[in-house]
Amino acid sequence: MGVGDLADYPWDAVAPYAARAREHADGIVDLSIGSPVDATPAVIREALAAATDAHAYPQTVGTPALREAVVEWFARRRGVHGLTPDSILPTIGSKELVALLPTLLDLGPGDVVVHPRAAYPTYEVGARVAGATPFPSDDPAEWPAETRLVWLNSPGNPDGRVRDAEGLRVARERARHLGAVLAGDECYAELGWDAPWDVEPIPSVLDERVTGGDLTGVLSVYSLSKQSNLAGYRAAFVAGDPELIARLLTARKHLGLMLPGPVQAAMVAALGDDAHVAAQKGLYRARRDVLKPALESAGFRVDGSEAGLYLWATEGRDAWESLGRLADLGILAGPGVFYGTFFPQHVRLSLTASDERITAAAARLRPA
Repeated sequence: MGVGDLADYPWDAVAPYAARAREHADGIVDLSIGSPVDATPAVIREALAAATDAHAYPQTVGTPALREAVVEWFARRRGVHGLTPDSILPTIGSKELVALLPTLLDLGPGDVVVHPRAAYPTYEVGARVAGATPFPSDDPAEWPAETRLVWLNSPGNPDGRVRDAEGLRVARERARHLGAVLAGDECYAELGWDAPWDVEPIPSVLDERVTGGDLTGVLSVYSLSKQSNLAGYRAAFVAGDPELIARLLTARKHLGLMLPGPVQAAMVAALGDDAHVAAQKGLYRARRDVLKPALESAGFRVDGSEAGLYLWATEGRDAWESLGRLADLGILAGPGVFYGTFFPQHVRLSLTASDERITAAAARLRPA
């Protein structure tokens, strides 16, 4: 299968519901896409501006300053110690790596790529583009012998579920037994809401409790889009097994997958400043505290959602019916069927709308 064989982009099916929502007298509240609306922090924009004399080609491997900043960030924010700059590789956002990793690992027909049952669709897309077989499963005991890549997503998109260190360890042991690479997509890890994740760091697949100090075959993917409002910068990185990182680096050099130099400088500033992350988390927490009870008062049950940027909700009816009901209130959500065939009655609502729009959505939901 090639890129030309991919189905139409699924979000096109939401367009009629968006049109209905726009007819609301007070305008649409678009909670369908998790795209940040808050300003990029000044400390990051200033670092970007100072680096705009970017006359030379950037380094695919990343600047020494960026790789050191990632190592220090993992130790300070994620409790992961012992990484070296050779364990780090910047990427042009995390989506391109998710889509390309099966290809970069030379997977193909006969190989299986495991991904969560409730899943961001790019895991499946990446497997199919490489000619591999996607396999949705959350149970390591189910993973077939042909598995060569396992994607974990904790906190999850769309369901906001978190795997604790023991759950990650079990997954890692199963992947190692199969000879598969274990890749953790962890871009919501700074956004924990419910106990214990409101006070404890959300564990990484690189945590020593998971790996026993051996990073062989383990990768962690992280994006600054969510914690730092850098979606437009395409600022992300992958870290872990140095041998795997070297293999990915060689392939990315050949393909010209280089992160722009000014963006690398901006990432150094973002990774070194915890204050803006705490401030942004406070904004999302306040929006969640407004939207979640209003959604529940309107007859929805919120499942999972203990971390991340979304509320994963159901009212026990077909997702498209729920999408229509919400659209009549001027609210646009995402249907659960976009995230796997196992969730035909769920919808996903994002916290990435302004305070005013979140308040408007809550006011419409409560009378409903």
